[in-house]
Amino acid sequence: MAANFSSVPVLDFAFISDDAKRPEFIAHLRHALINVGFLYLKNHTVSQDIIDRLIDYIPRLFDLPQNAKNKIIMANSPHFLGYSRLGAEFTKGKTDYREQFDFATPHETQWQPGGPEYLRLWGPCQWPEEDLIPGFREVMENYLLQVQSLSQHFIRLLAEAFGLPSDALAKFYDSDEYMQHRGKGRSTNDGSLTDQGVGPHYDAGFLTFLLQASPHPGLQVQNLTGDWVDAPPIPGTFVINIGKSLEFVTRGLARATSHRVLSPPVGSTPRYSVPFFQNISLHARLANEVLDFPPEILKLKDLRGDPAQTDSVNFAEFDREPSGRVNLIGRVKSHPDVAERHYPDLFRQYFPNGLPKRVDAY
Repeated sequence: MAANFSSVPVLDFAFISDDAKRPEFIAHLRHALINVGFLYLKNHTVSQDIIDRLIDYIPRLFDLPQNAKNKIIMANSPHFLGYSRLGAEFTKGKTDYREQFDFATPHETQWQPGGPEYLRLWGPCQWPEEDLIPGFREVMENYLLQVQSLSQHFIRLLAEAFGLPSDALAKFYDSDEYMQHRGKGRSTNDGSLTDQGVGPHYDAGFLTFLLQASPHPGLQVQNLTGDWVDAPPIPGTFVINIGKSLEFVTRGLARATSHRVLSPPVGSTPRYSVPFFQNISLHARLANEVLDFPPEILKLKDLRGDPAQTDSVNFAEFDREPSGRVNLIGRVKSHPDVAERHYPDLFRQYFPNGLPKRVDAY
């Protein structure tokens, strides 16, 4: 399989501002999108000062008293924002030994009674009390907005790499006031109970921008033959990966790649990371949209071949449901305690026997 990979490529964002080097960047981006599904991006536009301040805050966030974390437990939020305790999620039947906070870019929910229930997915965050971690909210919101801006620029570069007009993917987004993008602060504890920090999975959206906020390795991506390839932290970079909705709308040209996180070794300090999930419009119906790729670009998919079967959890509803509904189903399956409180009809549909003792991340 000629297009298989044994490492994740590193792309230099500075090349796009250099007319002589821009074609090289676009060619490398095309290769990463079609053959790997993952890449590192260096010399990006997000302020290093904001990143450094956020990295400093993240251990302090997880060191907050447990009662302070519990005040913003995710079950309080119909938007699935807030704190998830250690070991609250499962993937493929095994515990994900991680603790996390879900935050998002500022947004006032657009849901009105009688409207689509999936509009409730987006809304205001829950934040820790300011006096317990002064300045964190400002830094986190600033960081999320800067990554949002980078992701909007990057999606235009994806279109260029696919041989499309730079605005070809704009139809999958609403204007900024009707969009919300999600970020997480994630702590993966040592492997004394399990080596599964996060089990094998795909991401749902178009793009994920991951800040590896501590020096621990653990992220692995699955290549075309099913082997696991390490993606260790590289200072000054984001790890960017393709989600299932982008794979779907490009008819498999862009490759969503199975990935997982292994827990740090026994006795290690926690592994910290901050993923940013770029959403598309909640109303987008991906099956209704056709992108017209040049024949020479489509040939690259045939040259790549098909990946080996994976154990990763998948997203199967994009062919018949709006994006918001697909994502709501995924969140309900991952967090039935939230669904029981805020989405009782969906909860009964997916959990007819009541709240499960274990939860499968979707």
